[in-house]
Amino acid sequence: MTGRVSERSVRASAPEYQGALGSLSVNASLPDVLEEGMRGAREAELSGDLHEAARCRLAVAEACRRLGRTGEADRAWKASYRAARAAGHEGAMAWALWSGGTLARQRGAFRLAYRLLHLAAEAGERGGDVVARGYSLAGLAETGRIQGDYASVARLHEQLLTEARRRGEARHTVWALEGIAQMYRNTGRFDEALALFEEAAETAERAEDRRGWAWALRGIADVLSARDGDVERALTLLSRAEEACREIRLRSALAYNHKMRGNVLYRAGRYGQARELYAQAFDEFRGMDEPRGTALSRLGLVKTEARLGAAAARTAAELTALRTELERIGLLHARDLVDGAAAELGIDPLPEPTGSEPGTERRALPDTGAEALRAADPEALRSADPEGLRAVDPEAPRSADREELR
Repeated sequence: MTGRVSERSVRASAPEYQGALGSLSVNASLPDVLEEGMRGAREAELSGDLHEAARCRLAVAEACRRLGRTGEADRAWKASYRAARAAGHEGAMAWALWSGGTLARQRGAFRLAYRLLHLAAEAGERGGDVVARGYSLAGLAETGRIQGDYASVARLHEQLLTEARRRGEARHTVWALEGIAQMYRNTGRFDEALALFEEAAETAERAEDRRGWAWALRGIADVLSARDGDVERALTLLSRAEEACREIRLRSALAYNHKMRGNVLYRAGRYGQARELYAQAFDEFRGMDEPRGTALSRLGLVKTEARLGAAAARTAAELTALRTELERIGLLHARDLVDGAAAELGIDPLPEPTGSEPGTERRALPDTGAEALRAADPEALRSADPEGLRAVDPEAPRSADREELR
């Protein structure tokens, strides 16, 4: 884990803002990005500039996704892809597919996320867009990490960190550091996790990346709370991160901040306050159609209500239903997560679903995900010039299955 991001990267860039929007900062207010993107798209479409229309629709898709407006984000990335395909621009197609895959992951449609991100990586390679390919490989790695298959994605995270540092990409360096740190934290390696979260925060602050900085502070707060029981420092860090989230209008990140604040308060035995935060996060996630955050906030609610006197039978029934829901979403560590909560509350073992046997092995990644991760070789990034030239070689992928996006 040696080395730091290249000093030639003074500020974090936002490569998803392209063309007429290329001057927008990574810290630009999302409502402003949305307004600029919509205006640019209308102008480009009127003038017949399909490539520019694709780039503006990409910015619209990403602003809507981060604002939690998932239906609008879905329509925008598909419009971006159609425009890019009509323009015959493979790089722009890759970016649209990356946006669609990222949205699918946010909505819990992991199989679709793997497929779209794999197609995006291929399109980026064909079109010579090294940055789009790098972002797509990172998206695949993050999807596997969120599902809990660390064995499949740990090396890819490390490879992408090395490449981000080599190319001086501060934003991707921060992303990779935080991903590796999260895996360390979730496997009990708190000291290593804290060191990487702190490095991520320093790198993000130096690069003026408020988004990455806010996520890093959340990770630091989590470790300080779980390892040291340092409640006040953790809450202070979360307050600073919340300020950054509100400044840029990062709705999803803000909801995860509130859930983490609930975790910190729960660990401190402040169950009434924790319940309020979990309830707030639950409503926020549900309003954004983000099933993973909704389910994890619900888990916090069940635990706090149990601590506040809920009947054991009710708690067991809710945890059993929640375990099924988390497994349906595709979180491979759902059983360990919920069974651990049941053991903590003294109500284990939970009943098994009808027709299943105790000790059943956890679900594996979908075939689509396993195949995409096997093909996620960053060799093209290592051999490419750091500037990453973009070429044109149109080839339309399969259209997205709308049913999978629900």
